[in-house]
Amino acid sequence: MVNEKTFVMLKPDAVERRLVGELISRLEKKNLRIIAARLIRIDKKLAETHYTELKEKPFFKELVKFVTDGPALAMVVQGPNAISVVRAMMGATNPFNATPGTIRGDYGLDLTKNLIHGSDGPESAKREVALFFKESEMVG
Repeated sequence: MVNEKTFVMLKPDAVERRLVGELISRLEKKNLRIIAARLIRIDKKLAETHYTELKEKPFFKELVKFVTDGPALAMVVQGPNAISVVRAMMGATNPFNATPGTIRGDYGLDLTKNLIHGSDGPESAKREVALFFKESEMVG
């Protein structure tokens, strides 16, 4: 088992719906540890940089608008196989296709407003963590 870091963001809909505690609890129950966290209001430039690989998608502008509309909780999560564990816990991007028991399967209401973002691989995890946090801000 690889002990790795990944980036997780609880999107504005999760914060607005007061699901932060529940979602953090799920992560912690899977033996994942939060080593950095910040409640932030993401600006347009950061959102566009964060989602740069989606720039050509038709939903890009709507996604940027959504993540900049309210506070989000940015986190660095660490643990055994953290990237794949978080991805499995999140469920399918479209909450209507997400399996019950996953975060999006249980709480997701909309394709864009799908509660949570998690890095999809080691390279994106490293890039996304560095976008939101300095190494000195992480504990552990």
